[in-house]
Amino acid sequence: MTNTSSQNDNGTYRRRRERLVQTLRDRGIQDDRVLQAVGAVPRHKFVEPAFRSRAYADEALPIGMDQTISQPFTVAYQTSLLKVQPQDRILEVGTGSGYQAAILCEMGARVFSIERHKPLLARTKALLDDLGYSVRTRHGDGTKGWPAFAPYDGIVVTAAAPKIPDPLLTQLREPNGTRGGRLVIPVGGRGGQTMTRVTRSGSGPHDYDREEYHNFRFVPLVDENDDEDA
Repeated sequence: MTNTSSQNDNGTYRRRRERLVQTLRDRGIQDDRVLQAVGAVPRHKFVEPAFRSRAYADEALPIGMDQTISQPFTVAYQTSLLKVQPQDRILEVGTGSGYQAAILCEMGARVFSIERHKPLLARTKALLDDLGYSVRTRHGDGTKGWPAFAPYDGIVVTAAAPKIPDPLLTQLREPNGTRGGRLVIPVGGRGGQTMTRVTRSGSGPHDYDREEYHNFRFVPLVDENDDEDA
């Protein structure tokens, strides 16, 4: 686990994080490893300076470039559905602020992340590096996944998709005596989405188990043609 909070933090922020962890627990997040990660990541480093007093409120906040840092409950909820284990290979579609990637790193995952906004990705990668989080990043179209590092134990999508992109399904790890790779993605239109988990159950084209959970609201997942490493 990478834990940078002690060198990038102070007592006030630690206490606010503790209260946030309790809020998430009260809202139904039960995965202790997810809660420990939330308690370790300095979320105030991932928000605009003007909003740092609200960094540990359970709300989404602007990060510039018409983007937001996701609500902590949403991050914790998606991460809980992924069931991350140490050394899992996790693909994140939508790097955004970097907060979700940092949570995954705190849980011991090997994180690969794709972002379509190049200036945002450059800023976020610099921040993650500065905080000591090792994340492999790429600028490009997240709907295509990242085949070079597949298969993945988990894929998490932080934007809404009208349907599940086929490349993400095929890049999930096949079962090898244990459960196969998991994809967590909000599926639906602009009016709202259903958080969906797809688990690969075999090697065939239809060997996937689908589960649907609560409703959320995300920005749309955009299919783009850009494709560069960063």
